[in-house]
Amino acid sequence: MSTIAVNDQHAARATRVIQPGWVRVMHWINAVAIGLMVTSGWQIYNASPLFGFSFSSSITLGGWLAGALLWHFAAMWLLMVNGLFYLAFGLATGRFRKKLLPITPSAVIADTRAALTFKLSHDDLGRYNSVQKLLYGGIIVVGIVIVLSGLSIWKPVQLQYLTALFGGYDFARYVHFACMAAICGFLVVHVALALLVPKSLRAMIIGR
Repeated sequence: MSTIAVNDQHAARATRVIQPGWVRVMHWINAVAIGLMVTSGWQIYNASPLFGFSFSSSITLGGWLAGALLWHFAAMWLLMVNGLFYLAFGLATGRFRKKLLPITPSAVIADTRAALTFKLSHDDLGRYNSVQKLLYGGIIVVGIVIVLSGLSIWKPVQLQYLTALFGGYDFARYVHFACMAAICGFLVVHVALALLVPKSLRAMIIGR
């Protein structure tokens, strides 16, 4: 391939839109909503801990139970509405199908090995590797479960069938906590990758 052709490919890659506007807007709205929900959720958890620890007041939101609930419910509606639009756009535009499929166990194992040995390429940000497909697909499922389990905790009488689906009120709290922990773990990996590959962060801000 000639040098001119290679340069043209690099130029085209540099100018194409990697993250559409609707993805960027919804991504940052989700980031704010999740931050508010997690920190207020920690304050709510402190009022009735499931385990033998509590979260430091320095990283919680709301100051006390009632204040935390107000923040949590406000952020809940923001997350739910934004999440529904994200799912609708992702399905309608075919983005989920193009970005997250296909995915196979062998490909996930191969890409995981490459990532652990720092041999996983990030040249084309428009294409997700199998590890990214698994993480992004998985976090969408976790997001749906945490909303449903949260609703079952919030309205256990009115939504008794949903609460029963989670094994009752008490078990729904454990499911909700587990989903929160999974989201926090995802955020740690997500932010770490953004710092390791700064151009991915740039793409989520300006699209390219």
